[in-house]
Amino acid sequence: MKKITVVGAGTMGNGIAHVFGLHDYQVNLVDLSAKQLERAMATISHNLNRMVEKKKITTDAKVKALVNIQTSTKLPPSIENADLVIEAVIENEPLKLKVFEDLNTYAPQTCILASNTSSISISKLASCVDARERVIGMHFMNPVPLMKLVEIVKGYDTSDGVCDAVERLTKVIGKVPVVVNDYPGFVSNRILMPMINEAIYTLYEGVAEVQGIDQIMRLGLAHPMGPLQLADFIGLDVCLSILDVLYEGFGHSKYAPCPLLVNMVHAGRLGRKSGEGFYQYGQGKTAVSDNFQ
Repeated sequence: MKKITVVGAGTMGNGIAHVFGLHDYQVNLVDLSAKQLERAMATISHNLNRMVEKKKITTDAKVKALVNIQTSTKLPPSIENADLVIEAVIENEPLKLKVFEDLNTYAPQTCILASNTSSISISKLASCVDARERVIGMHFMNPVPLMKLVEIVKGYDTSDGVCDAVERLTKVIGKVPVVVNDYPGFVSNRILMPMINEAIYTLYEGVAEVQGIDQIMRLGLAHPMGPLQLADFIGLDVCLSILDVLYEGFGHSKYAPCPLLVNMVHAGRLGRKSGEGFYQYGQGKTAVSDNFQ
C-alpha cells in the first residue's frame, strides 16, 4: 500500500496525513472546506518544523513529507487509485455512515476502508459497504505524530487478511498496533471515558475542585495529565458523544453522562478548542474556569 486517502482535515486527519507523508506515502487529504485544508497544511508544516528544530527529522525529510501530501475538496478523484482510505471526520455517526456510502460507490474494490472512529461500531459502518470484509477501524491517538498506539478494530466481517495488512502498515509508519474486537468504545475509551465521567461527577458533587482532582490523579496515580484537563484536550463534545455511544450500547447507568458535562457542551464550553472548558485557554496561559453551574 503506497497511496493513502484521508477523509477529513481536522485534528486527527491532518495528524494522520502528517505521519503517512513523513513515511513517504502518497497522501490525498480530502475535506469539503478549502479553508480547513489550508489550516491543516499550515498545522502539518508547523509540526514538521518543530520536529526539525528538535532534530528528529531533517529539513529534506520535512520538504519531502509536504510534497507527498496533496489536498482536494472532491472525494471521487481523490480515492480512485487509493490502496487505503482512512475516514477521519468528526465523531458523528450519520456523517460517517454517509462517508462510507460514498466510499462504497467510488473507492476501488481492492481498497481497504478504515475509520478513525473512537467509539462508533465498525460493523455498522461496514453495513454501508458491499464487501464488508475490507472495512476496519484504525483508531489513532491524539496527537497522532507523537502517540504510538493505533487501536486496530476488527468488525464482525473484517477479514484476517485485511487485519494483518493493516497491522503491518501500522508498524511501517512507526506505530504500535493493538487488535481489539468491535464493541462500544473498543478498549481505550471503554476504560477512559467512565474515568473522565467520574472525575466530572466528583466535581459536580463538590467532592473536590478542578485542580485538586487533576493533581491527585497526576501526583498520586502518575497520570501525565489529569482527567479534567484531558477531557478539555479531547473536547467535551467528543467525550459526551462517546459516553452516549457507551450508554446506548451497554444500557448501563455507569456510562450515563454527568449532567455537568451535558450542560457545558450545550453552553458551548467544549474545552481547549473553544477556549474554555474546565480550564480557560488563551494568550499562552491556562487558568481554572470559575463557573460550573
